[in-house]
Amino acid sequence: MVNNTYIYINYIILIKTHFIRITLFLLFASVSAFAQNQDDIQLANEYLLKGDKKKALELYRDLAKADVNTPFIYNSYINVLLDLGNYEEAQNFLKKVTKRDPLNLQYKLDVGLTYVRAGDLPKADKYFKELISENKANVQRIKMMSDYFMSHSLADYGIVALTESRASLGNPSLFCLELAMLYRIKGSQDKMVQEYLNYVTQNSGNIQYVKNVMQALLTRPEELESLERLLYDKVQQYPDVEVYADLLIWVTMQQKNFYASFIQARAYDKRYKRDGEKCMEVARVALDNEDYDTALKIYRYLIREYQGTQNYLLARLGLIRTREARVKNTYPVKNDSVKILIADYKNFIRQYPDNVNSLEASKSEALLFANYLDQKDSAVQILNKLIANPKATLYLKSKAKLDLGDIYMLMGEPWESSLLYSQVEKTQKENPVGYEAKLRNAKLSYYKGDFRLAQEHLDILKQATTREISNDALDLSMRIKENVSVDSTGEALKQYASVELLLYQNKTNDALKKIEYLKQGTSASGVSFSNQTILDDVYWLEANIRMQRGEFDLSLALLQKIIDDYGDDILADDAYFLQGEIYERQLKNKDKAMEIYRDFLSKYPGSVFAAEARKRYRLLRGDFNGQEQAPQF
Repeated sequence: MVNNTYIYINYIILIKTHFIRITLFLLFASVSAFAQNQDDIQLANEYLLKGDKKKALELYRDLAKADVNTPFIYNSYINVLLDLGNYEEAQNFLKKVTKRDPLNLQYKLDVGLTYVRAGDLPKADKYFKELISENKANVQRIKMMSDYFMSHSLADYGIVALTESRASLGNPSLFCLELAMLYRIKGSQDKMVQEYLNYVTQNSGNIQYVKNVMQALLTRPEELESLERLLYDKVQQYPDVEVYADLLIWVTMQQKNFYASFIQARAYDKRYKRDGEKCMEVARVALDNEDYDTALKIYRYLIREYQGTQNYLLARLGLIRTREARVKNTYPVKNDSVKILIADYKNFIRQYPDNVNSLEASKSEALLFANYLDQKDSAVQILNKLIANPKATLYLKSKAKLDLGDIYMLMGEPWESSLLYSQVEKTQKENPVGYEAKLRNAKLSYYKGDFRLAQEHLDILKQATTREISNDALDLSMRIKENVSVDSTGEALKQYASVELLLYQNKTNDALKKIEYLKQGTSASGVSFSNQTILDDVYWLEANIRMQRGEFDLSLALLQKIIDDYGDDILADDAYFLQGEIYERQLKNKDKAMEIYRDFLSKYPGSVFAAEARKRYRLLRGDFNGQEQAPQF
């Protein structure tokens, strides 16, 4: 019995050893075969890259005979077959691989693709719809199908797959982003927007993403107007869905219809008890966009309705700042109006001496003293006191140092300015205020005629994260390069920069005298130079000076010269738009302003001012009248 058992055990061991040997042999054989095939696969791929599809097909066809090669040649083999019109061979290959792996979804989808490429669209339609029906309860497989259809320009089937699955599972919130993308590809904008709205109602945290997407995709006025109408309907239909109300405010702000935004924001703050938060947002944006009337209305409303809240003081300060912006942009600037603003800031600071907003108010007060009343000593005293205040943040102190540096420039002390700018650069590295300090140092070098050093600063700033600073750096850099490339001495640019410095120091009469020399191509000392590359900039500079002095006829004539003589240059649309602005805001000639804005949209549809020109034309035409009666939630 023992011997029999011993013999049996040895027999089992012998069998297992033999099996292992066979398995190893087959494994090594497969590896060896694959190693040999690897060279063929590489060669076939090289033929394909060179565009020799027929030679590639011969190799793929031989390789396809061994199942081990399938994962490595599948996509290339199928694509070559379809490109060369070998649809029957493609279908036979797909039958073979599907039989071996019946759950592989790509194999099944590629079967339908062969029908499409062969031109048998009814068969493809029937096949795809049956495949969708078989998988509609499986979310993961439906998503895979949708991605496949989108990548093969079969968006309609992607839409069918997602909508059928959504209906089958009884979940209307499924696949919102996927469907939005497919509708976008199809150009079905209303359906795309509806899916984004569907998405945002699932989680209010999605709202910023949706705003960003819509800002990028809805660029034409009629698109924004369509969204506005849709949101009005949504707000009326679902008054408790906050995101619809938020988006309605946002879309009216995108259209720069800030009064309509205010009406909706006012209702929003009341309904959701936000202490005027949304109204404050609209007021800030309206002020930034120079809609002073609306900003003033909103700030006065907030002061009246939200006493005792944190927005009350911000609204009071915002009211003064809005009036200040209007005073600064009504030419010529009146000293009496500036003195009233200073008195308002002083009153605010006296009432709330320990509030952080009073520190901001003191900075604004200092700049009014320096820039408009020529009381630079008072400005320096206020700013030094602010910088020494322990309650002031590092950011506010840095901004105050930049302002103080600017005032030293006004006083003709550029070294003091550079020292302050450099201090801010050092303490605020990689921050916007640090980049701003570097830009001012670059401009300081530019004013002094040291274009090489200015360019070194500007090359760094062109990569700045703040778009405004980056654009300013790019503009100044281009001006330097354009003029120095024509005149290696840069004499014309030096003269131009010296004019800008005089203007910076409020020495307007001296600047105008230098401009006359610049227009003639000579310096005050009689040195001649070529002014051709900078003459349009000179006219633009003088036009702005004349406007600020209230000499509007002279300003308009200079702007017209830019349009006539430099119609293809970068300043042409700036000049045309500024003409409209002068007629609208300074001369109060509504009809002429409308005519210019209308013509502007026809002549410069791609201008950065196009949206603003459209909004101003519509405002002057009265399109936004009666917004008080617009639907509210």
